[in-house]
Amino acid sequence: MIAIQNTSLKEMTFIDLFAGLGGFRLALESLGAKCVYSNEWDIAAQKVYAENFGDVPEGDITKVDEKSIPNHDILCAGFPCQAFSISGKQRGFEDSRGTLFFDVARIVREKRPKIVFMENVKNFATHDNGHTLEVVKATMEELGYIFFQKVLNSVDYGVPQKRERIYMICFRKDLDIKNFSYPKPFPLKKHVEDYLLEDESLVKNLYINRPDTVFNGIEDNKYSNKSIRLGIVNKGGQGERIYSTKGIAITLSAYGGGVFSKTGGYLINGKTRKLHPRECARIMGYPDTYKISKSSTQAYKQFGNSVVVDVLQYIGIEIGKSIEGKLQ
Repeated sequence: MIAIQNTSLKEMTFIDLFAGLGGFRLALESLGAKCVYSNEWDIAAQKVYAENFGDVPEGDITKVDEKSIPNHDILCAGFPCQAFSISGKQRGFEDSRGTLFFDVARIVREKRPKIVFMENVKNFATHDNGHTLEVVKATMEELGYIFFQKVLNSVDYGVPQKRERIYMICFRKDLDIKNFSYPKPFPLKKHVEDYLLEDESLVKNLYINRPDTVFNGIEDNKYSNKSIRLGIVNKGGQGERIYSTKGIAITLSAYGGGVFSKTGGYLINGKTRKLHPRECARIMGYPDTYKISKSSTQAYKQFGNSVVVDVLQYIGIEIGKSIEGKLQ
């Protein structure tokens, strides 16, 4: 999370749908906006969210009456990627029924926020041969919004993790915003080693010493803005690869097995281990003041499903620039 003096979204309100750990909330609040409603169905995530923000998100979005949601300026949603079952003849609001995006759409139709800010996995852009993205775009246009989308990688915005995500920004047409510029990339200055915990007592149980560890002979002495694979355990499948801390982290995952599951393995002080949940939090842009789940299993899952706060902050700044002078 970047420390910024920017208040480009000051006095704007937002809602936090599919809220997870509240990454959208951290980002928008850092820019001066105020959260007026949150929704998250996962009980474990609800508890962490409540511990950090003081309110418990409402549950199952499919059962929420859209009229009961407070008015707001910005709707934020990192909704799950789902297939749209209809073949695309309507290419709009009706096509989105039966998916969680439909719940976003019905809230937008009822509340008419100025801006809709959505995030999803990179594959969303090509999911179902592009039909999924086309339905979302057509639906938002049908609801009266200008639709922008772009895939961004967090490594291009100061965060040493390969995490490519699609970011969709929609402006209500009456704002007359015809162009939107996504934040420009900049060179990476920090690497995994800058995000590691210094207290060895916190990570001592994470070290793995296996006889089937094999290193590939690459010297661990050069920095890179890519992941640097140094070796493997077992057959080198997912969760069985060892990387340098002088490179970037592989994409944190909510799922997957292997001895280094969810984070990958890293060579640290001559020994190999996976990342600690707090290190995952840092690599996702969450400050050390953020209270994480006491269950490491839940924490790994939650950060693997989360958004990168820094990227949202930079996009939020650009949203602020776009709407400047448009809200009088």
